[in-house]
Amino acid sequence: MKTRIFFSLVTLLLLLSVGCQTVSTSVPPTETAVPPLPNPTNTIDPIPTLNTQAFAANQNLGRGVNLGNALEAPSEGAWGLYLQEQYFADIAAAGFDHVRVPIRWSAYADLEPPYTIKPRIFKRIDWVIEQAFAHNLAVVINVHHFEAIMQQPETQAERLAGIWRQIAAHYQDYPNDLYFEILNEPQDNLNSEVWNKIFPQALAAIRETNPERYVIIGPDTWNNVNRLNTLTLPADDRRLIVTFHYYSPHEFTHQDTPSSSTTWGTEADVSALQADFDAALAWSTAEQRPLYIGEFGVHATVPEPSRALWLSTVRAEAEKRGFSWAVWDFGTDFGIYTLHNRKWKDPLLKALIPES
Repeated sequence: MKTRIFFSLVTLLLLLSVGCQTVSTSVPPTETAVPPLPNPTNTIDPIPTLNTQAFAANQNLGRGVNLGNALEAPSEGAWGLYLQEQYFADIAAAGFDHVRVPIRWSAYADLEPPYTIKPRIFKRIDWVIEQAFAHNLAVVINVHHFEAIMQQPETQAERLAGIWRQIAAHYQDYPNDLYFEILNEPQDNLNSEVWNKIFPQALAAIRETNPERYVIIGPDTWNNVNRLNTLTLPADDRRLIVTFHYYSPHEFTHQDTPSSSTTWGTEADVSALQADFDAALAWSTAEQRPLYIGEFGVHATVPEPSRALWLSTVRAEAEKRGFSWAVWDFGTDFGIYTLHNRKWKDPLLKALIPES
């Protein structure tokens, strides 16, 4: 894909640099169009490439979109999205490289060992992966909305591992274009101290059948970018990609009423975003771990020019630092695509895929 080529060129340029140095349905209100930001000009230190395979796997993800509010809903379609074959074709044609698929596996798994997962959900996920692969899209599947583990992490840790043991065995022969993400947004009682004890159990269950699979893991506090340094990752497992989610400032991205007057786009706003990403890059450099922004987005009630400005800025700053990403989301509350007529919201698509 052209985007993956772009990410590879970024890495090549960084390597050359290293060689030369010593280092919902409501109608949004009208708004005057916001002029695009100039290309960022601050200098970013090169990303290290000692962990070349994991960084290459992260580049393979490139640009993505979340198929949110479908398979993590109480039932598919209940939150506005029922996946259809045509959506994968449209996503690929727009220039995206992967889809992230949130899945509420816990709703289909028994409460007692061995926590057997119902076959019907595997059949549905098989279809999703097949559709994505048929359109040259990589796939991230995760455990999403596992609410019980957030409240009672110690008692649910074995169940999380049991769920992943089955998922991993089922997909062990799939190519490396399928990525596993252990858990979406650890939060509440699943704090960093507890999370660092629990996730290795799930990772070990995956590694029983998938020793070479790339696995994605993020920090606590809803995968907060400022919590990256709380992760304790196994030093001997270099096939890990670290994720964070970005919705800052929350009062802007999560406006849910058209009457809100919160705006975004000042120099101070952009500087705050850059500072967050610079800190993330510094962590990535020190830890030799690639970074994936698994979610970022703006609610559909925010005026479209402001949405486009924020999305384009996050996208540009992420790509400048070699982060892969997946926008939240495809076609619901934060959507960039209109489901009923199969049309992209052009300013938003352009913000994410400038060459579209």
